[in-house]
Amino acid sequence: MQLGMIGLGRMGANIVRRLVKDGHECVVYDHNPEAVKAMAGEDNTIGVSSLADLANKLAAPRVVWVMVPAGDITTGVIEQLAETLEAGDIVIDGGNSYYRDDIRHSKILSERGIRLLDCGTSGGVWGRERGYCLMIGGDADAVAHAEPIFATVAPGVDAAPRTPGREGDVAQSEKGYLHCGPTGAGHFVKMVHNGIEYGMMASLAEGLNILRNADIGTRIQKGKGDAETAPLPNPEFYTYNFDIPEVAELWRRGSVIGSWLLDLTAIALHESPELSEFSGRVSDSGEGRWTSIAAIDEGVPSPVLTTALQSRFASRDLDDFANKALSAMRKQFGGHAEKPAQ
Repeated sequence: MQLGMIGLGRMGANIVRRLVKDGHECVVYDHNPEAVKAMAGEDNTIGVSSLADLANKLAAPRVVWVMVPAGDITTGVIEQLAETLEAGDIVIDGGNSYYRDDIRHSKILSERGIRLLDCGTSGGVWGRERGYCLMIGGDADAVAHAEPIFATVAPGVDAAPRTPGREGDVAQSEKGYLHCGPTGAGHFVKMVHNGIEYGMMASLAEGLNILRNADIGTRIQKGKGDAETAPLPNPEFYTYNFDIPEVAELWRRGSVIGSWLLDLTAIALHESPELSEFSGRVSDSGEGRWTSIAAIDEGVPSPVLTTALQSRFASRDLDDFANKALSAMRKQFGGHAEKPAQ
């Protein structure tokens, strides 16, 4: 099957490589000509220098996958495709677009008879080998037409053991892709997926930090602690010096919290036990915020996901003034002196 790919970043390029390996033909475009040139030399891959050229090289009905940053850039590409493609063509937005934007983008395209499929894509830089988990929204007929693409990009049924009790024909979800509902449904599911990811990552990080500081009693006994900012009535209970990389490696084997995120954490800790090359300023790409907004709109409690998001905000020193205010209050009511920064 033919596919046009717009955006040849890490994920876009690897999706193309996964497709051509399975016999699909890809016509590729990127705003960076060097990225196009690099991919055009690979098997079953044709590079183009414009969206018009991309459309001309695809047989109707065309299927075009957009893999560019969410927001204004995606909107700009959608608007250009509305002017370039023809009725009956299909656009797949595989980026991390807000599901509300999908609804708006779908209207732009539908005025020209073009159908939009929103496709939440999970798998990161490992997806080329592992496959990508695909959460799809949009018209069912369009999904069916593009299904050979999704089937190749997805991990496949062998990626995980079959859930006990499932029998008969293998479902889409068991192959690693799912038509989740109408326009926006795919990115809604991906949005919540990323919100959950924030919470899971935060729980692992917090647990490892507790282990890392389990020697605080030893530090206090050696005069290296601070009784005011870290009161510890029984320092003898906290004299453990854990090998964090080895604990992470241990947990990968048979523990209840074993997961791919833990696997990746173990890799990072093996490479750098102190993680000294990281500043600790944690970014967020938007989906965690949107998940929290959805929870508020629905009246659904989500304390874990929301706290994980707020912790990312705090990591960027955006709580500095609030912390200064807390120190000022402590000084005013109790005369507590702030410990100098080290």
